[in-house]
Amino acid sequence: MKLLLDSSSSLLFSLLLAQLPVFTSAFPAPHRRPTDMDKLSNQTKNLMKLTQELLREHAFDSEVEPHRFRSLPEMSNRSANDLNSLELKPTLSQLHADLKLYEHHFEWLNKVSKKHHHPAVPKLVEMIREMKSLINLLHRQMLRVEAPRLTPAIPSLPPHLPYQFDVLQSSHELLQHFKLFCDWAYRAFVSLKPKATAVQ
Repeated sequence: MKLLLDSSSSLLFSLLLAQLPVFTSAFPAPHRRPTDMDKLSNQTKNLMKLTQELLREHAFDSEVEPHRFRSLPEMSNRSANDLNSLELKPTLSQLHADLKLYEHHFEWLNKVSKKHHHPAVPKLVEMIREMKSLINLLHRQMLRVEAPRLTPAIPSLPPHLPYQFDVLQSSHELLQHFKLFCDWAYRAFVSLKPKATAVQ
């Protein structure tokens, strides 16, 4: 009799265990809404992907003349080792000012590329649209944490580019520089997320 009870108990227990996935799937875990910092890092990753695609599609093998753009944000002083020590408000303000500066450069590049009927124009337009969206999203986050808005530097753009070769060189240098910026900005947004959550 005891053996029968034991076997029926274990059978009931096995049946309950088998039903466990059904019970848990009937009540799915609540979906976590992405924060603005999640959106910022995702959008930055998307911009980096677009930049890499443009560099791949319009690969430029010859030596690129460096430093055509003298007003681009300085990237050599931004190390991955410094990410944990970043302060929330100053970093958000600086990234916003940097992105505004890149926006000026890419709008200039788009204008000269159109004149030379460069095949990269549609993707450049998409990049600028994504960049503006990122800038607006970042500005919203800055307002939320009361980060000051900096006045971006005045862009120093190359003179009129008479040849398509010049446009290619300029676009390559600008894209390479922006790829580095996006990589660092993405890491910065991920690193700053806990600090932003603590403030809000």
